[in-house]
Amino acid sequence: MSADQMSIGEMLAATVPMARTLNLEFLETSPERAVLSLPDQAEFHNHVGGPHAGAMFTLGESASGAIVLAAFGDQLSRAVPLAVSAEISYKKLAMGAVTATATLGRPAAEVVAQLDAGERPEFPVAIALQRADGAVTGEMTVVWTLRPNS
Repeated sequence: MSADQMSIGEMLAATVPMARTLNLEFLETSPERAVLSLPDQAEFHNHVGGPHAGAMFTLGESASGAIVLAAFGDQLSRAVPLAVSAEISYKKLAMGAVTATATLGRPAAEVVAQLDAGERPEFPVAIALQRADGAVTGEMTVVWTLRPNS
């Protein structure tokens, strides 16, 4: 299967071993939003029986990467998406499966216009981490850039 035929989830699982290791499930990937799930897996639990903070961070970062690929996949021939920084806040105890929902913090067209102007755009992606009951257990922001190839 070529990269053009791969889904975003398949592409991330093929190129990012940690996404494979955690068995992340790609529920939705579009330029407007990406939704991933971290199944409840005992081998990734912390000392209180919920998902480890590192696993939740990886879930959120992977959701941010999925929306970046969905929104800017057509730019990959001229720019490489790279995470610049990340911040996470843990709000409530997470137990069971956790879902991450990522949204772009700037319009994609605005980011591409900066790239067209020869700049290296930066843009935030906001991620909400939620338990199955809908409670927000964490919030995360990952700042991404599109680094021009030349």
